Amino acid sequence: MPQVTHEAHKDGDFFVDYESKVFEDVKADPGEKALVTFHTVAFEGSIGLVNILNAIRLQRKGYETSILLYGPGVTLGIQRGFPKLGDEAFPGHLNFNKNLERFMKEGGKVYACRFALQALYGHGEPSLIPGIIPILPQDVLDCVLLHKKANALIIDTWTV
Repeated sequence: MPQVTHEAHKDGDFFVDYESKVFEDVKADPGEKALVTFHTVAFEGSIGLVNILNAIRLQRKGYETSILLYGPGVTLGIQRGFPKLGDEAFPGHLNFNKNLERFMKEGGKVYACRFALQALYGHGEPSLIPGIIPILPQDVLDCVLLHKKANALIIDTWTV
């Protein structure tokens, strides 16, 4: 039987090189925009959180950044908590809320489709995290088209 002769890993060890960046650190040119769209259900996978973090990073790189929540994506923008709104029932329970709030506090805009909010998920505008801008379903396409006309970077997030 082969023997393991390596010392066990311990807290603080590195498994990969965190210092060698391969690509230059790209910053936005003045006036550049970015749009991150979400058609994904909260807590159904990591993409919702990952691309909220990407939107925060784009904003910090100087892009005028917006998030568009439509279809099941509106579930990312709903107020949460248990037993009361704002109470974190388990670690990470409020990740979407906290990161969307941070994104908006840093100047980002978040839009949520009213149709998906009410017709699909049974919520009204008061259910949204404060600061999220409710929009008509017709605005969903126009939001994307306006960003396309502005030559914005667009990251479309879909899960099926």
